[in-house]
Amino acid sequence: MIFQLNIAAIAAVASQAAWKKAKPILVRDVVILPALGFLGIILLWWIVALVNHELMPTPPEALVANLDYILNPFYERGPGNLGIGWLLIASLRRVLIGFGLGALVAIPLGFLIGMSRPAMLALNPIIQIFKPVSPLAWLPIALAIFNLADPSAIFVIFITSLWPTIINTALGVASVPKDYLDVARVLEMPRWRRITKIIWPASLPYVFTGLRISLGIAWLVIVAVEMLTGGMGIGFFVWDEWSRLNLSSVFLAVFVIGLTGLILDFAVSKLQEFVTHRPTAAN
Repeated sequence: MIFQLNIAAIAAVASQAAWKKAKPILVRDVVILPALGFLGIILLWWIVALVNHELMPTPPEALVANLDYILNPFYERGPGNLGIGWLLIASLRRVLIGFGLGALVAIPLGFLIGMSRPAMLALNPIIQIFKPVSPLAWLPIALAIFNLADPSAIFVIFITSLWPTIINTALGVASVPKDYLDVARVLEMPRWRRITKIIWPASLPYVFTGLRISLGIAWLVIVAVEMLTGGMGIGFFVWDEWSRLNLSSVFLAVFVIGLTGLILDFAVSKLQEFVTHRPTAAN
């Protein structure tokens, strides 16, 4: 009993000493270095604003000008006069609908391509042709089909978020170790069981990598699409404020767009950790 207590005390002291050594490194990597990076960007912005002060505000001036948006993000002051929070929600709704529909189509297609050589030979040329097409090139086609801005934006998100998920899913399925499949054949495991017990778990990291890339592209595209189609959304907010030469609000929108994209990617990475029970490479 005394020996066990001594071992526990030694372990506690060792862990405490290790934490004391790791804490400064953690503070440096998580707090100090990122803060220095942000300060560098703000300093660069400040210098450029001082050079071109007639049009571009300095960081303090932009903060003061945007206090109403920051303190009251969900205000409603008449038709078309909404807080930036409502505009962000409208854009997120379009992105999540288009991205979700894309994932529902892309993951099964990726599995089909990864498991079937004839399917790969038939579908790969189509993917290689449409993958490099600019997302905005799909917008006129979507407007011709739907004749409305909202479903057209969702369609553009859907079509452009397909390719990374399809390609990564197919790569994940094709990368499953052959030894696993040989053992499954020896055990006479049914095909559906091979898919659910071997191929699906082994390819999950690739699937989530594709989903994270697709979601990032979707969030990039929605801003450009909303600039062209107008209506309610964070992209139209950027264009509208630029038309009024209100760069303070444009800087606020850029920060909100970037922070939202970071949160979306973080959420998918946490979902990946929950599903796969493994830490992601980014964490």
